[in-house]
Amino acid sequence: MRIAAIYDIHGNLPALEAVLREIKESKADLIVVGGDVVAGPMPVETLSLLQEVTIPTHFILGNAESDVLRHLAGKDINGLSERANAEARWVAKHLSYEHKQFLSSWAPTLNLNIEKWGELLFCHGTPRSDVEIFTKLTSEKGLASILGNLTASIVICGHTHMQFDRAVGKVRIINAGSVGMPFGRTGADWLLIDTDIKFKHTVYDTANAAERIRKSDYPQAEDFIQNNVLQAPSEIKMLEMLTKMEANQTKKTA
Repeated sequence: MRIAAIYDIHGNLPALEAVLREIKESKADLIVVGGDVVAGPMPVETLSLLQEVTIPTHFILGNAESDVLRHLAGKDINGLSERANAEARWVAKHLSYEHKQFLSSWAPTLNLNIEKWGELLFCHGTPRSDVEIFTKLTSEKGLASILGNLTASIVICGHTHMQFDRAVGKVRIINAGSVGMPFGRTGADWLLIDTDIKFKHTVYDTANAAERIRKSDYPQAEDFIQNNVLQAPSEIKMLEMLTKMEANQTKKTA
């Protein structure tokens, strides 16, 4: 079975369109959408496109969807930042009833048994949380604590927008990267699982994407264009930021 894993689309419809074209060309049998679909400039259009995909598709929650669902339920959003809270409120205003129902059907994680690879666990952040942060720099001790007593042989995650592949004990951990907001380089990153597991990078017309995003009513459109479409954040700087956030999360749970 050939599986495409696409994570952290962040409402970047042009990037998703380009990736879906490559997924179709790859003759994938299944798509796993790993969360954080809606936090970005074109959430409604992005959700609608994913609902039109004819390849069987599984969806799991990212922290962006969890934020929106808490807001819709009348609960405190408690997002990763005040900007994330504002984003959730903006997204919620734009979603149709059908899209809200669609999001509410997504599961926190997905387990698949594949003959060649054994049990695959797909999650957004970690198997226990869609906001928990770890990176390629996280210590083995820290990762062992996060993974606990998993039966899965491979964990596929996203959330931190950078592709990596590492092992802790008998568990292989692979970050699929981000379709809509990759760190380190422009374009769109995703994962193809077949006879081997391949990091994929899709180049798309970023100038055209910028023009389409400018026509949206997204409050942060120009910031998104300049920092995530026409350019990408530095991987070194983002690793520094994520490492600090990881340390703060660890203190809170200690």
